Amino acid sequence: MFPSSFDPATRTRWDKLLGEVVTIAAKHPDAVFASSLAAEDMLLLHAIVQTQAPIEVFTLDTGRLPAQTLGLIDTIADRYGVAVKAIRPDPAVVHEHVAQHGEFAFYESVVLRKACCAIRKVEPLRRTLKGHSAWITGQRRGQSVTRVELAESEFDPVFGLQKYNPLAGWTEDQVWAVIRALDIPYNPLHDQHYPSIGCDPCTRA
Repeated sequence: MFPSSFDPATRTRWDKLLGEVVTIAAKHPDAVFASSLAAEDMLLLHAIVQTQAPIEVFTLDTGRLPAQTLGLIDTIADRYGVAVKAIRPDPAVVHEHVAQHGEFAFYESVVLRKACCAIRKVEPLRRTLKGHSAWITGQRRGQSVTRVELAESEFDPVFGLQKYNPLAGWTEDQVWAVIRALDIPYNPLHDQHYPSIGCDPCTRA
C-alpha cells in the first residue's frame, strides 16, 4: 500500500510495470527472470509476485557471491514463497581454470577477468536461457554508460531470444522510493553504500 503522499508519477510507473509484467507473461509463457538479487531485481520480483505472473526466477550463483546476497534467496522464500533457482557454473571447468591460472587470476589482467566471467556467468546464463523465447532483467539506463540506450524490449542477438528490461527508464530514486513504500526486502550491502553488487572480489562500496 502506497502512502497518500507518494509521488503520483512514480506510482504511475509502478502500475505500468505491473501491466508490463502481465503482458510479457501472456506473450511468452516460458519467460524467465534473471535476478542478480540487486535492488532493481527485488522490486521486479515483487511486481511478478503481486501480479501472480508464472515467471520462473533464477540467479547466477557464481560461487563467489557475498553471504548477504545468498541470504536473500531464503528471505525471498520466506516472504514470497518463491524458490529462486540457483544456476551454477560447471565445476570441472572452474577447477581447470583455477588450476591453470590461480584462484585470484581475475586481478592479474582484463583478459583473465573476462575469462572468469565467461565461465562463472556467461556460460551458465546461456545454458539457462536455451530453449526459452524471452528473458527479463532489472537493468536500467542509469546504471552505466553502456546502458544509456537500453530499450525496454529488444531482441538479444547474443543469446538469441527477446529481452525485456521493464525498468530501463526508471531512476535509482524511483526504485528506492517503491522499495521503501512497499517494504520490499533488499540486500543489506546497499546500506553500506554498494551501488551494485556482484561477485564478492569484484564488488566495491
